Amino acid sequence: MQVLKVVSEVRKDHPAMNVRDIYFKMRPASIGRDRFEQLCRALGLGVARCKNFRRTTNSSGVKRFENHISERTATTINEVWQSDITYYELKGRFYYLTFIQDACSRMIVGYSISKSLHTQATTIPALQMALRKRGGSKRLKGLILHSDGGGQYYCDEFLKLTSLAGMINSMGKMAQENGMAERLNGVIKNNYLRYKSINTFEDLMKHVDRTVHLYNVEKPHKGLKRQTPIQFEKVHKEATANDTRSGTTDP
Repeated sequence: MQVLKVVSEVRKDHPAMNVRDIYFKMRPASIGRDRFEQLCRALGLGVARCKNFRRTTNSSGVKRFENHISERTATTINEVWQSDITYYELKGRFYYLTFIQDACSRMIVGYSISKSLHTQATTIPALQMALRKRGGSKRLKGLILHSDGGGQYYCDEFLKLTSLAGMINSMGKMAQENGMAERLNGVIKNNYLRYKSINTFEDLMKHVDRTVHLYNVEKPHKGLKRQTPIQFEKVHKEATANDTRSGTTDP
């Protein structure tokens, strides 16, 4: 499912690129060329007719979690995290960027840069980073981790981490149901990375690290009343601490 999601992204950027060229750009280790082409064409992802691959999200073998954020707005830190995987093309080769963002503060709490779409290279290291940054799994019970239907988000190894942390897995069926994460991908790639001189995978890693720092520490957000994520979290934590001391925090 994640391979197909990337194909859908590539099709938006390269409307006339045939599926064989996409295959050789992606070089997915989990599927052969002929099967890749057959699957893409069966799902309407060829050049002639392009349909939304997400119609297959309930097919055999695909897990689906309930969407727990469809009518919910996060009002506290560590209430909802949203995540997505996107591709970055460099000299004809695809690399993959995975981000986990706090829906309340817009803080990027975890991320990974990888050469493959394997769970061990994408969602797992991103989540492990988020757990470290947020003080470990014991503080995150009840947190909703929302994503699309990509296999990296229902892989057994990934679910072990969310289960140990007491997280609630949540998924959207359509792109707009994971809109915050989708928008973050676009901001990182189009507002930051496209202006950098990136020639190697090492360059990409360095610039993503720098971009995440700038996004968290220096970028004001309209939805945060022009505060940066780190400023917002500081104010939010101070307000929460004051409410606790004064006894006004809701039980």
